[in-house]
Amino acid sequence: MFMLKENYKKFYDEIKITIETSRLYTDEIRNLAYGTDAGFYRLIPQIIIRAKNEKEVQKAILLANKYNLPVTFRAAGTSLAGQAITDSILIVAGKHWEDFDVLKKGEEIRMQSGLVGARINEILAPYGRKLGPDPASINSAMIGGIVMNNASGMNCGTHENSYKTIQSARLIFVDGTILDTSDEQSKKDFLKLHSDFIRKIEEIRDTVRANKKLADRIQYKYSIKNTTGLSINPFIDYEDPFQIIVNLMVGSEGTLAFMSELTMKTVVNPKFKASAMIYFHDIVTACKSVVSMKPGPVHGAEMLDRVALRSVENADGIPFFIKDFSDGVTAVLVETLANSKKGLDNNIKEIKSLLKAYKTVRPIEFTDKVEEYSKLWDIRKGVFPAVGGLREKGTTCIIEDVAFHIEDLPEATADLQELIAKYGYKDGVIYGHALEGNFHFIFNQNFNEPEEIEQYKNFMHEVDSLVVDKYDGSLKAEHGTGRNMAPFVKHEWGEEAYQLMKDVKQLFDPKNLLNPGVIINDDPECYIKSFKTLAPVHDLVDTCIECGFCEVNCLTAGFSLSARQRTVVQREIKRLENTGENAKRLNELKKGFEYLGEQTCAGDGLCATSCPVGIDTGKYIKYLRSLNVAKARPQKQSQWVADNFHKLAPVIRGGLKFVNGVHTVMGSTLLGAVAGGFRTISGNKIPLWTPAMPNGASAPKPKHINQENPLKVVYFPSCIAQTMGPAKGDPYKEPLHKVTQELLEKAGYEVIFPEKMNSLCCGTPWESKGFIKQADQKSSELEDALYKASNGGEYPVLCDTSPCLYRMRRVMDETLKLYEPVEFIHEFLMDKLEFRRVDEVVAVHSTCTTTKMGLTPKLKAVAEACAKHVVLPDEVGCCGFAGDRGFNYPEVNKYALRKLRPVLDKSKVVAGYSNSRTCEIGLSNNGGVPYMSIIYLVDRVTVPKAEKQLFQKKKGKRETVAI
Repeated sequence: MFMLKENYKKFYDEIKITIETSRLYTDEIRNLAYGTDAGFYRLIPQIIIRAKNEKEVQKAILLANKYNLPVTFRAAGTSLAGQAITDSILIVAGKHWEDFDVLKKGEEIRMQSGLVGARINEILAPYGRKLGPDPASINSAMIGGIVMNNASGMNCGTHENSYKTIQSARLIFVDGTILDTSDEQSKKDFLKLHSDFIRKIEEIRDTVRANKKLADRIQYKYSIKNTTGLSINPFIDYEDPFQIIVNLMVGSEGTLAFMSELTMKTVVNPKFKASAMIYFHDIVTACKSVVSMKPGPVHGAEMLDRVALRSVENADGIPFFIKDFSDGVTAVLVETLANSKKGLDNNIKEIKSLLKAYKTVRPIEFTDKVEEYSKLWDIRKGVFPAVGGLREKGTTCIIEDVAFHIEDLPEATADLQELIAKYGYKDGVIYGHALEGNFHFIFNQNFNEPEEIEQYKNFMHEVDSLVVDKYDGSLKAEHGTGRNMAPFVKHEWGEEAYQLMKDVKQLFDPKNLLNPGVIINDDPECYIKSFKTLAPVHDLVDTCIECGFCEVNCLTAGFSLSARQRTVVQREIKRLENTGENAKRLNELKKGFEYLGEQTCAGDGLCATSCPVGIDTGKYIKYLRSLNVAKARPQKQSQWVADNFHKLAPVIRGGLKFVNGVHTVMGSTLLGAVAGGFRTISGNKIPLWTPAMPNGASAPKPKHINQENPLKVVYFPSCIAQTMGPAKGDPYKEPLHKVTQELLEKAGYEVIFPEKMNSLCCGTPWESKGFIKQADQKSSELEDALYKASNGGEYPVLCDTSPCLYRMRRVMDETLKLYEPVEFIHEFLMDKLEFRRVDEVVAVHSTCTTTKMGLTPKLKAVAEACAKHVVLPDEVGCCGFAGDRGFNYPEVNKYALRKLRPVLDKSKVVAGYSNSRTCEIGLSNNGGVPYMSIIYLVDRVTVPKAEKQLFQKKKGKRETVAI
């Protein structure tokens, strides 16, 4: 715990009366980890508050006011300009702030600040609507941050951004007052208590409107994207003082009030879309083409210069030929929308006509296939992290964000390119929202030496001069002012407008407690202070720029540490080791990381699926585990288990059968209490017992193989399936391997088991614990056995457990045709069996490996062939059981599945299905319904197609009976 200064100590002692200490962080590791955002500055908070509701935020603000302590608000932490960091009190309002109400048939949506943008669009999709703002970070950024930064994005321009679509807001002011502008009574109460405040808003409004020069200046500046400074256009655009307050929040970066809830208008999401990546010979021609397309039916036009293209040239969906482009080639990704196919075709013709005057590197080709154009836009969203991933180790990836009036775009872009080259940024990238005159430019900077900081300082001053003095553009278009551009606000806006911003800040926050130093900052050099260090740690994670895109798929984000935060902490540990400074802090970080960083990481790798450069932090954690078990004793123990694996199965079966017998005698409640007591006494070293604990399974029994049958499959029951049967309360009583064997035979297959399968394992249990040598030994043994059983890869191989199959595919020879249950059923059994769908509501769970192999759609398709009502719960990713970790760290499993049961209860699900036995244990325990392998469901509802034909001939009828 930090040694808190006097006022912080008083604050902490009072706030813990309202907020449980488990959500108040004052320790070294979490203050560092949660205090980090996507920008390139670092401040470490004194206290972090993981607030759950308005009452807690209100109390924190009141106490901060009482003790004159600055407060900063944070949602997802994807901001880039230093606006979400502090060395004081940080209030995190992300998880727990996810309630919403869809209004007016989707035309509006009311939501709390912690909803992720992409999740909102999922909610709105059934209504044919979506959010107006569409920042590249929409898959990770939360609506509170999107609005407070006025993040607009690729296609919304200034006509559909947060400023134009926000309707109302629920705010907590610095004095603790709550105002809900959608509620008439709330507005009346506020007016009664704060009549002077409202009078001042009206006074400023009238003064600005009376000043024609200033009013015209404001209108001109906001005719293009602009987030430099506070938003002062509400005084021009709105009459109602309460609406002015609402729109002042947009782009205010938490400097005026806390926004707990807001209502926004949504926009139509047309069904017909098409995109084209158009390649031009140089950047100026590309810009001129955009100017020509501006009046046409173009919804978005994103420019990527040659360096940007190079950063993503290996991404899925990018054509192979871009690798051969010359250095000057620039791409423009164009999107057009329509309400009909005919309208879409007409749009494409018009756009091509507008571009006739421009020579392109390749013919213009539009695609209206979702799977094709979605990849192109996903690639565009990942340019910043992808470029950052190419930087030299130890350097900082910096992104700036400017806008020009569209008529100035070609010349201004050429000037910007020359300026980047002048300062020697060879890896500098220009890309962005060309249709709006809004460009991002990225460069990698080292801040280790004074001359390098001076280089950055001089460069920024020249950028300021170019954008403001030559083109009267915006120094910040959508990324927010933050600390990064605060010293330049006055120069861009002029004395009069800047004073107006200061007046607004003084009105809302007279003691300067809300996010001080952001937007309004009297220190002219604040933008070259408090730089973040990115010490090289390991090749597996060194390309991380800490953007936070991984966190939506990291199951421990908000519980212990996220994938990003694990890298942040490891970098600081490495820095302290390199410098030799502050040994006490180093030890605290190392000690804290054991549980928060290492033990609670599931190692599932889903973080890599949303990381633009594919960083799998789980692999890095497994590497750290391998260091922890590198000593002779654990290696010797692990080796013995690997060499004597065949001896363990009977022991495990016997142990599970014994526990199941005790369960039958004692019942769930009593056994749960006794087992829980023993676990507590042992310091949680005894694994958790739950009613979902499986019974022991009988060993598989191979049958005679009919060599004449051409349909053959090699079936490898995982070691889990060979030992773990159904739980006491499960609806199916036979072990999985037996049901799988019967299903395959029902479909006409001869089932071949590999030899000595009781000694075989894929190696996953060893790999997850860091025993890489033994993991490879076991997978090699299994590979040899499967190769022999499959007649050199002639027959397909089925493994009944998805995580096992995932490792097998990664490490085994491609000669082997390896399948997990869903894929095998979908590819080989659906045409051989008659599916008689049951009228039940069932749920399916896509394991992390199923997701990574892209098999979730097939899982759902198989389930829908079996049952009339199939639920795939939203926002439920990896279950966190992670092999046997769920027995030892059940709190991770519980957190990962916290949103599961409400969905199952609401949908009245009767059973759940997946393809990993240990995952199913955790799902059953936390979901309240039994989860079992999808194989059970398929076997239950199917009969051979030949049988169907026989019955049709006999005009007979047969019913399937549940096992």
